[in-house]
Amino acid sequence: MIITTTENVPGYKTKEVIGLVRGNTVLSRNVGVDIAAGLKTLVGGEIKGYRELLTKSRELALERMTDEAEKLNADAVVMVRLATSQIMAGSAEIVAYGTAVKLEKM
Repeated sequence: MIITTTENVPGYKTKEVIGLVRGNTVLSRNVGVDIAAGLKTLVGGEIKGYRELLTKSRELALERMTDEAEKLNADAVVMVRLATSQIMAGSAEIVAYGTAVKLEKM
């Protein structure tokens, strides 16, 4: 499965547009990470716990989007985007979305 942020895949032409596919996940902070983050804000530096949580969440959203595209027998997902929004205090949703397509080699 080809996943790309571009409109086209080099060396291929789009044979068929299948449609929108998406995957999402909702993440929440935990007390341990919040305590460490609070201390980091005093001394500065990267908040590793949040970085790891967001990285895992993005990967899960992309995986779910790819699974949806595979169920539709797509060859690729083009124009992939990631978005996030706050659901409630202390939690956020990450969404991966794009257009599932069938490809033909040029």
